[in-house]
Amino acid sequence: LPAGWYAARTSDYSNTGFDRGHLCPSDDRDASADENAATFLMTNIVPQAPRHNREVWKNLEDYSRQLVNDGNELYIIAGTYGTGGTGANGYQKTIANGRITVPAALWKIVVVLPVGTADAQRVSTNTRVIAVTIPNEQSAADKPWQAYQVSVSDIEQMTGYDFLTAVPTSIRRILKTRKGGE
Repeated sequence: LPAGWYAARTSDYSNTGFDRGHLCPSDDRDASADENAATFLMTNIVPQAPRHNREVWKNLEDYSRQLVNDGNELYIIAGTYGTGGTGANGYQKTIANGRITVPAALWKIVVVLPVGTADAQRVSTNTRVIAVTIPNEQSAADKPWQAYQVSVSDIEQMTGYDFLTAVPTSIRRILKTRKGGE
């Protein structure tokens, strides 16, 4: 980290009411000990409402792993948005004495392709793309992850990022506006 930046520690999450939520889950990186250990770096961790992390987000992660087991490969992009979430101890904007922002939502984009090569060239208007934005609240687990499906364009508008740029423009335009990859 640049000089002067705060280096988050696992203890910063103690008694906050938020889990140390992984953007890239540990179970997705278990081919080697080093690969798995990298998922526990604090740069991959965000304050996540416990029920959000352990229920609705986990169910999406489990579903994604099932897609892989069914013979697909996935391109997954995940991140956070906004400030303020509701954990087990109520609403908070920050933890660690204001040094770690609690996100208002977590988002994820999953591009599903059958296993193969030349992936970007194989993406078509029929390619399945799952996009979700899930509020960082305990109550988010009251609904299944499918209830939080949005379009890739919605996430782009929210974050300012531009996704799927390796895909031809005519195809990307269609995939970005489609809602409900389920």
